[in-house]
Amino acid sequence: QVQLVESGGGSVQAGGSLRLSCAVSGYFYSRPFMAWFRQAPGKEREGVAAIARDGSSTYADSVKGRFTISKDNAKNTLYLQMNSLKPEDTAMYYCAADSSIATRLLLVPAQYHYWGQGTQVTVSS
Repeated sequence: QVQLVESGGGSVQAGGSLRLSCAVSGYFYSRPFMAWFRQAPGKEREGVAAIARDGSSTYADSVKGRFTISKDNAKNTLYLQMNSLKPEDTAMYYCAADSSIATRLLLVPAQYHYWGQGTQVTVSS
């Protein structure tokens, strides 16, 4: 059974940084595609960053240049380094994984079967 557990959320002031982690346990037939999503109150869940099986990454325009997604395959852990945080980055952040996703759909929530419970990020102005 696949389990994803996020950590690293918290409260920071605008301009600050946080690093989120997502520990992955369980079996995937092949190295999974993984991503970070976020959902603010009253808004739809949106893709933030994704990393493909070959290590290539995709970012939402709103976080390009500020966020970096990475993965440590030896530790089965996904990371999201968030710099220059803004109040509009405030949301619950989720990691997600799946075995096979088309590149153009990496930031689409419906493409992922496995989800963590989320970690809250709050950025104050």
